[in-house]
Amino acid sequence: MTATLLAVVIALAVGHLAPAFAAGLRRFGWFRTWLQWLNAQFPAGSFWRGPYGIALALLVPLLPMALLQFGLHHPLWGLPGLLLGIAVLFWCWGPRDLDVDVQAILDASGPAGRRAAAAPLWPPGVSPRLDGGSLVEAVFRNALRRWFAVLFWFCLLGPFGALLYRLSAQAAIQEADAVPPGTLEGARVWLALLEWPAVQLMTLALALVGNFDSVAGAWRQAGAFGLEGMLLDSAARASVRSEIAEEVADFTESGIPAATALAEVFGELPELRDAMRLVWRVLVLWLAVLALVVVAGWAA
Repeated sequence: MTATLLAVVIALAVGHLAPAFAAGLRRFGWFRTWLQWLNAQFPAGSFWRGPYGIALALLVPLLPMALLQFGLHHPLWGLPGLLLGIAVLFWCWGPRDLDVDVQAILDASGPAGRRAAAAPLWPPGVSPRLDGGSLVEAVFRNALRRWFAVLFWFCLLGPFGALLYRLSAQAAIQEADAVPPGTLEGARVWLALLEWPAVQLMTLALALVGNFDSVAGAWRQAGAFGLEGMLLDSAARASVRSEIAEEVADFTESGIPAATALAEVFGELPELRDAMRLVWRVLVLWLAVLALVVVAGWAA
């Protein structure tokens, strides 16, 4: 677990300090080529074109990773395994920097510029929405897929887990146009299964770092714990609304009108700014819990 925490901290630091360098390395064009090759080899009615075909797409690249991870775990006190973990987590993180994408929206001028800047927060082919609630959902959805789901599976299964999630997300979202319809349906169900535990832990952390009552309301909604539930979206919207209301209340108590506080203190798109702050708080809490697990392991 110590090696896991060290890999997470190093991968986070390098990716945050050198986003251009990270973006240049985090490329998965080879996986798209692999998906296209499978399309060319297997006709209609084959296993590849069915709901379980995603297993074939994942098996070939993941098997070498599993063997490499197993082989490097023990030699030289685990140092090669640590280096592999850092490299794979760094590679699978993102692939785009969420802070950079959010700041680009805040810096853009005019609806057209903001719409173009917001496009990376939505799947390919989906038109971005610029209302506050939709932007909040987009930030948390991207945090899940760029940060938290990768981190969860890395902590659980090591480099194999991080690559498993990243390739699953690529097949179901980024490279969806290269996947047959029958396979794509199964890939999206598989991705939802992978994301479910990370969503639950993100929501719990959001309740702890934000407003617990707001998140509790999202938990009480019908179907909140299902694969198709909107638990994270609902919790994020409610938490951001509560955060902004509390901050505005602090200013109005000092005699500043609410409208003035929103315009002068928070600037434009206050929901977007607050969503990003909450996402970072959730990440810090996750890392703090991981650090406590490491310390408890040393003390045992």
